[in-house]
Amino acid sequence: MAAGTGAAVGEDLLGQWRALSERCSRVNEALDRELTSGYRLGRTDYEVLARLDEDEHSSGRVTELADAVGLSQSAMSRLVDRLQGQGLVERACCETDRRGVFVSLTPAGRARVSEARPAYTGVLERMLGEG
Repeated sequence: MAAGTGAAVGEDLLGQWRALSERCSRVNEALDRELTSGYRLGRTDYEVLARLDEDEHSSGRVTELADAVGLSQSAMSRLVDRLQGQGLVERACCETDRRGVFVSLTPAGRARVSEARPAYTGVLERMLGEG
């Protein structure tokens, strides 16, 4: 490898990473604005509700949901508390593992995520779609 080539490649990758990171931030901000103003949901709230809605049993373990959306278990517990307070999800203890907690959608949660889905996908299409 020629002297300086590694640095040039590193600079290029760094530039690509920064551009990707900035684009992700803009999309996340747009999703938050749209979901908060129209549906009283944050982006992560929506992600949790959507993942539960996509699951055939409409339920998931708190730990698995936390991993799926990139939150700590304590942050996910607070999010679930908030969603439960709004009547969008319910908690149930795991019958085989007393430490395990399942979260499931309520009919109100299913309705809210269904209402918000077109807005969510609309932001993605507008900001990430080609053309």
